[in-house]
Amino acid sequence: MRIRSFIIAYALVLAIILFADRRPDSTTANRYSHVIDLTGTPVSDRNSTARSATRIIAPAELIPGTWSAGQIPAERLIAPLVVLDLPARSDQAAQLSLSDIADWESKHGVIAQGALVAIRRTASVPKDQAKSDAPLPITADAAQFLMDARYVVGFIVETPSNLVSDRTLARQIALHGTYVVDGATRFSELSETGSLVIVAPAKGNDATKSSVRILAMVK
Repeated sequence: MRIRSFIIAYALVLAIILFADRRPDSTTANRYSHVIDLTGTPVSDRNSTARSATRIIAPAELIPGTWSAGQIPAERLIAPLVVLDLPARSDQAAQLSLSDIADWESKHGVIAQGALVAIRRTASVPKDQAKSDAPLPITADAAQFLMDARYVVGFIVETPSNLVSDRTLARQIALHGTYVVDGATRFSELSETGSLVIVAPAKGNDATKSSVRILAMVK
């Protein structure tokens, strides 16, 4: 009987501690100063209907039967935003590598668990390496590391992406429930860490690719 009473008392104390830890305070409420809309300029399709140039590529686009745009859980659409700059290399197409991630973490700390990773092209990246419909600008082993060790929920890039150019990587992205947002803008206004990003596809949208709005709350 005493053991049972102790367990109940312990559970109540634990619940109170957890509740107190979750209460919003003024520091948390005021940590973000403004919002940056990362959504690209609307474009018109063949029916002259305006749509966002920014789109989400859902896992179902890569492996049928996985999450469509509207099925991605809401908790995976709001995440810490981490910005990694894409290095310019003259000997190959610009891609983030494992060593680039290690260098970034040595400067900024370990990438937040469950983050969305934005890959930013700097002015030093040649224009011919920033062409549309290019492969995802990250090596397969670097992307695998971010999904396995940092549990990233998605990647955000500035140009349209051709994910099927590397089917092995595309399969791994889908199996991890990870998604890609391409056609995003205004990366130059973002800091490497400290922002919160919100990706907003339409709820119930069964499309595997869908126009999307993306907002960053920054300090």
